[in-house]
Parts: sequence; C-alpha cells; structure tokens
Amino acid sequence: MQLDSLQTQHQFLIRQRIRMMVNQYEVHAVAPDGSEGGLLAFAQQKRLAFKEQVTIYTDDSKQTPLLGFKARQRLDLGATYDVTDHSGTPIGLFRKDFAQSLLRSTWHVEQAGLPAITGQERSLPVALLRRFVDSLSWLPYHFDFVADGQPVFSVVKKWGLRDRYLVEIQHPQIDRRLVIAMAVGLDALQSR
Repeated sequence: MQLDSLQTQHQFLIRQRIRMMVNQYEVHAVAPDGSEGGLLAFAQQKRLAFKEQVTIYTDDSKQTPLLGFKARQRLDLGATYDVTDHSGTPIGLFRKDFAQSLLRSTWHVEQAGLPAITGQERSLPVALLRRFVDSLSWLPYHFDFVADGQPVFSVVKKWGLRDRYLVEIQHPQIDRRLVIAMAVGLDALQSR
C-alpha cells in the first residue's frame, strides 16, 4: 500500500496471530460495513529479546519492510521506542510512563509538528482489576490518546479468544505508521 493511501485511513483492525516463538500481527483496513478489509501491514516480534524490536512489513511475505520500532535501551521499564520508516528515517517515538502506569497504563507519543500526545487506559476500575486480581488480567483494555485535550486516536481491545483491536484515528496529521506502531506496541509491550 502506498503511504498516501495509508494516510487516508481512519480505522484499522489489528489481529494477533497465535505462534509459538514470535508475536505476529495483521493490520487490516476497515470495510464500509465495519468488517475486516484488506491487509495493510504485517508485524513480527521475536519473543524474549533483550532489546525489543518489531518490524512491520507491507504484507505477510515479509519481503518489503514498511516501518519498525526499536527500544533505545535494554530491559528498561520506561523504555523509549524509536519508530522509523523502511529506510531508517525517523517517524516519531513512543514511551511508557512507568510511574503513571503503576495504576493505569500511560504512554507518550511524539511526532514532529504535533503537540505531545498522551495515551491512557480509559477505565481506571478495569485497569485496577487487571493489575490486582490475577484471574482478571484477560479483561480488555481501551486507550485514548489525546493532545491538548483533543482526541488523536484510540485503541479498543475487542472480546475474543485472541487479541483483536479496533484503532480509530481522529487527527488528520498523525502519521498512520506511528499509530500502527503504537497499537502493535500496546499488545506486544503492555505486560512488560
């Protein structure tokens, strides 16, 4: 998919594939009727890596990289992840706010030309239940990302046997590649 076409998308569906040694995610467009549309991107993350890195490809053949994100440090609870395009040019970054995330997961997203974006779990009661009642850690979580009090994008985890997310984008200038990276990162990195 061409970058211009990707940038016109206002919704994505992200679905995790069940695999033994890697986390894999399919990013799909949303059809006009709300169903899953065509494949836009395919992400893969090796499990148990010392320095987190995820490559996102144009499709599941993994022949053409679209973007990637990589931790600046090893094993850092508040690590910063640099998001770059296929040639290594910076798109933006995201980082977990470790202190705020003790009760309610909080992430910060930065893209040149936009104000600072903060994403936080929508429901404090659900966030607390997920943290303090082990048997409820499966509860879905929803994140709202805002800048200057205005919505930028949201990530809503859907009920189901495998992880599925609906991503809705409200801000026209946010780079969709950065949104995809953050949404995949929420699943791939959230429990760290």
